[in-house]
Amino acid sequence: MRPAPNEAVPYYFNYIDRVQSDDVVQVLATQLEEAVEFLASVSEAKSLHRYAPDKWSLRELLNHINDTERLFVFRALWFARGFEEPLPSFDQNVAVSSSGADAVSWNDLVNEFRSIRQSTVAFFRTLPDDAWDRAGIASDNPFTVRALAYIAAGHVTHHIDVIRSRYL
Repeated sequence: MRPAPNEAVPYYFNYIDRVQSDDVVQVLATQLEEAVEFLASVSEAKSLHRYAPDKWSLRELLNHINDTERLFVFRALWFARGFEEPLPSFDQNVAVSSSGADAVSWNDLVNEFRSIRQSTVAFFRTLPDDAWDRAGIASDNPFTVRALAYIAAGHVTHHIDVIRSRYL
């Protein structure tokens, strides 16, 4: 079942709406293989490319994808397990500037994505049915567990499109 409009604020539907299927776990699993194959085709040299001086390198972008996937799944875990305390905001620019991603090999970042996504799939695959409807607050915004799964998938789709259109 797809997220209803009240399961996340409108901004996040930029990601949710990129997922066409009602089976988000299958999308996450399929996307794993497709994304890894695509990312592995990028050379180490090209992974340092920035399409403009003030933009992230490809390595920083993939590090961002990895960080935010961890974040979305942590939020989903928090809410799915019944914790009610709101979660803090996440500033992606602070995270990227502190990551040192350009010193990490592209291959290592791709393998990190693979590992994170395998964990993501395993987490969502084993959720009890009632956990998908659980909700909480993060960054002062409401989310359901279901919405966070769709956001994780749509976020990767968004950034793969950015890589294709602006970096390669």
